[in-house]
Amino acid sequence: MSEEIKKDNYSADNIQVLEGLEAVRKRPAMYIGDVGVKGLHHLVYEVVDNSIDEALAGHCDTIGVWINEDNSITVRDNGRGIPTAMHTKEKKSALEVVMTVLHAGGKFDKDTYKVSGGLHGVGVSCVNALSIHLRATVRRDGKVFEQEYSIGKPLYDVKVIGESNETGTEVTFKPDNTIFDSTEYNYDTLAARMRELAFLNKGITITLTDRRQIDENGNNYAVKFYSEGGLREFAQYLDRNREPLISDVIYFEGEREGIPVEVSLTYNTSYTENIQAYVNNINTHEGGTHLSGFRRGLTNTLKKYATDSGMLAKEKIEIDGDDFREGLTAVVSVKVAEPQFEGQTKTKLGNREVTAPVSQAVSEMLSAYLEEHPNEARIIVDKVILAARARHAARKAREMVQRKNVLTGSGLPGKLADCSEKDPAACEIYFVEGDSAGGTAKQGRDRHFQAIMPLRGKILNVEKAMQHKIFENEEIKNIYTALGVRIGTEEDSKALNLEKLRYHKIIIMCDADVDGSHIETLILTFFFRYMKELIENGYIYIATPPLYQVKKGNKSEYAWNEDMRDRLISELRGNGSESSVNVQRYKGLGEMNAEQLWETTMNPESRTLRQVTIENAAECDQIFSMLMGDDVPPRREFIERNAKYAKIDI
Repeated sequence: MSEEIKKDNYSADNIQVLEGLEAVRKRPAMYIGDVGVKGLHHLVYEVVDNSIDEALAGHCDTIGVWINEDNSITVRDNGRGIPTAMHTKEKKSALEVVMTVLHAGGKFDKDTYKVSGGLHGVGVSCVNALSIHLRATVRRDGKVFEQEYSIGKPLYDVKVIGESNETGTEVTFKPDNTIFDSTEYNYDTLAARMRELAFLNKGITITLTDRRQIDENGNNYAVKFYSEGGLREFAQYLDRNREPLISDVIYFEGEREGIPVEVSLTYNTSYTENIQAYVNNINTHEGGTHLSGFRRGLTNTLKKYATDSGMLAKEKIEIDGDDFREGLTAVVSVKVAEPQFEGQTKTKLGNREVTAPVSQAVSEMLSAYLEEHPNEARIIVDKVILAARARHAARKAREMVQRKNVLTGSGLPGKLADCSEKDPAACEIYFVEGDSAGGTAKQGRDRHFQAIMPLRGKILNVEKAMQHKIFENEEIKNIYTALGVRIGTEEDSKALNLEKLRYHKIIIMCDADVDGSHIETLILTFFFRYMKELIENGYIYIATPPLYQVKKGNKSEYAWNEDMRDRLISELRGNGSESSVNVQRYKGLGEMNAEQLWETTMNPESRTLRQVTIENAAECDQIFSMLMGDDVPPRREFIERNAKYAKIDI
């Protein structure tokens, strides 16, 4: 960080006020995305971002996060501590200003923070507004200051509660259960983000402790995240379940045209690319100018090397950008003082001045590596050539999928029972496991807006297949044609064109057994790898058929879990007496008749659909690679670790 950022420059007057806090509780989704699980966890990220900003400025190296027994959260750092002196303009403590005024903080003053991590700058004041209680404790100037709040309003003035030689800020907050759908924090979700932040900010120790869980030694469950190698280690972590093509991680860190750039990349034997791009620690999953710069630098450098080495001389096919990225794992991180975000979810970087520095950095590091490692360079180029050949074969197969419309009229698969409604927003399609269950679903559906597409057995595992084999697969071709989507755009031949998507609810409906779960995973793997846009736009759902039917005489109820089953058994028996209660375990959709399937699983008034979302793209990539890839040991370890949660029907 720049030497111009001095400790004594961070005072009460550095806190600049932009606007008030009034609308946060009225429209919370505008500020944190939603009031579901994602928004709940976003509160933690906002508070941690403040500590990360202190670390980026060179004043913090330790951050602790605790999930408390009551699902409140505590975040503590050893930074400078939020200023507590009187704010000249606001006539109140700067701590109170930061905690109660939206867009108030040091990150707007570039003498305090050169770059900052908050995406929209809503910060801790937004967290305060959405919490039933928040306590801020600041250690600085030899004293300990404290102030508490309820739904964003101070309960008393900032006061001194003790003395301390330490510095730092501690925030404890409990989300408002009248705002959020659920206030229970998921440890794995928070752990994934803390791990990510540790990789992105090397040298910082982040500890996550769950006070709700006790380990085998009787201690609270805690994990420490620390990375000395930064993105170099991040790329290794992302690729840990894949077979490496080269043993090295190619790495660059430096500043180009005033923009800090850090890049790591490596290659594996898979057929997919995995590029994670970040701006000021924000995962920009929609890409942007930094990602464009990375791709330009990679493509130009590899293509020049392959041409100069003569390896492309005998090839009659054209090599394009996609071919250079097959089997690529890369992480790109830039720090931008004034990031401009765009895109549907405001996670696409729009700063044009970023493209050239990233492209230059990638070109420099890759050129040096290729010259110094001729054997590895040849291995990479050989894979690029193989990818180009496969892409040409895949294009022919893909064209056959899309030419079906011309050759066979409507082009819709013969097994598809379509709906009569033509507005995609009102239409839904069920991909159903097996012809038998598909037949039942066709009888039970509402033909006006529900379409049924039976799938025969287990579809191809796309994690292990080359692209042209995927587009030649009959079941996958049927999925493409049923949905009406097209593959490939001028910018990206793998991108999905959703203009002619025929359904805005795409529902996977499988049996409630091991095979059904496997088929669900196979379909989700395909959607994640080749139709990710459907997930990102919120179009993918999983149906939830009941697990049990509990009957007594002419009374019948359905149960979706064991607790619900036991409660229904108790209710139907009444007063603890033994009259006969019959319990049927549904393992297959075919065990229900059309009326039951409609009533429990397909009727919008009574069904439960689970929407598939991507919380963390890097974690999703790792999970699909581990579950569906060639590397057996990580999958065995996962099964052994989670076997205790499995329930076996006898």
